[in-house]
Amino acid sequence: MIGAQVRRMLEVIGKLQFCAVPRIAPPIRKNSVSANVGSSSAHSTQRLASRCPVTRIALPAACLLAAVSFVRFPAAVSAQERTLDELKKEVQARAERQAYPCEGLKPDEVREALSQLKSSAPDDWAAAWTSLGDRYMQKASAEDTPSPQLADKDFIQAWIYYNFARWPALTSPGKQAAYQKALGAYKAHGRLLHPPLEVVEIPFEGNEITAYVQMPANKKPAPIVVVIPGLDRGKENMAESVRPLLDSGIGYLVLDAPGTGQAPIKARPNAGRMLVQAIDYAFQLPDVDNSRVAVYGVSFGGFWATELAVTEGKRLRAVVAQSPPVHEAFQRARTMEMPKNKEFLFDYAQAYMFMFGVSTLTDLADQRESMSLKARGLLDKPAASMLIVGGALDTQVPVSDIDLLLNSGQTPKEAWINPQGGHMGRDAKGWSNQRIFETVTRPWLSRMLEGRSE
Repeated sequence: MIGAQVRRMLEVIGKLQFCAVPRIAPPIRKNSVSANVGSSSAHSTQRLASRCPVTRIALPAACLLAAVSFVRFPAAVSAQERTLDELKKEVQARAERQAYPCEGLKPDEVREALSQLKSSAPDDWAAAWTSLGDRYMQKASAEDTPSPQLADKDFIQAWIYYNFARWPALTSPGKQAAYQKALGAYKAHGRLLHPPLEVVEIPFEGNEITAYVQMPANKKPAPIVVVIPGLDRGKENMAESVRPLLDSGIGYLVLDAPGTGQAPIKARPNAGRMLVQAIDYAFQLPDVDNSRVAVYGVSFGGFWATELAVTEGKRLRAVVAQSPPVHEAFQRARTMEMPKNKEFLFDYAQAYMFMFGVSTLTDLADQRESMSLKARGLLDKPAASMLIVGGALDTQVPVSDIDLLLNSGQTPKEAWINPQGGHMGRDAKGWSNQRIFETVTRPWLSRMLEGRSE
């Protein structure tokens, strides 16, 4: 149930014009691997604002203050998932409207792949989409020397299909193989970017954290945003999403969240140390203004961002948490109901099991309960300045968690809540992930990262 403050906040939003809506050894820098970044004029904050006015919600203090191994999953977990026919229809429908997680998939090619899909088994799923990725990868490789711009478009399209082949988690050999191809295609795209996208390896507990870094070409030192993806989206997705920050003179470092992608550790209450290591690295970069470092996390990455706002708040200028699970989302009853969730395309519980490295829903519930920021006593501590983004109709992270976060702690927060939005605040009326970033998150980060701290 939404708290009174959030209900009042939603009433206000409904009247607005938008859609009711530890330190480290020096890292190894690998080869520089930017499509030409478009002119900032096309995506400027002013022009976006003129098309769709955005109101910052600075709530009253009374409201805000106080506001790879493979796991065999039991059949019971998937018993309430979509049937294969239902899954095919949903994938096609989402591809037609370019809805998450099917952005960039071409509807005709989706129809082709689905006709070849005989089951939703992980390796069958991976094979259907990998074949499309291979097609574009072969085309891009032939174009690379004579026509780099055409090659870049095809490298990106290959990555999109390979990435969907490995989605939502690396739960089988086929998905692992698709992921390696996705990394290869993305790095090929990265070599054609300007300014250069760097692949860096940050030493971490005898292993390494792989991250991408991209900094503005003509602004040094520059602010930087450390970007943390969620459950099913990787650092590559987020690099593509946040690249417009460069037009605002802001760089970014993006890495996979614990338990996903190339992350060296699984998700646990103490896994935030991996992210602290990445933040330490960002502070050491010679072209970074270390008085202007921010963190941006989406979905489960929003959980990590919220934790870091507290534990690293003294050195972070700002933090954005988009649909962050805080407390209620981690309750056992909600975890046990995961297989019923239809907002997530499929294999929701399985993806979370992979993230935590467990094989049963009961074990997952045990682990998730231990993550609660409320139970761990973090919500009442001072924190960095925060923007909270979410949707009132979110079926993955209840809006009561946003209510709790806004009304806890010692630091006022700002919020953007879409009353008609689901997870991440997106809806079917035009509030896509990218529109929310361009219209809400990017302008807020630009404002918060203006000027050096004295």
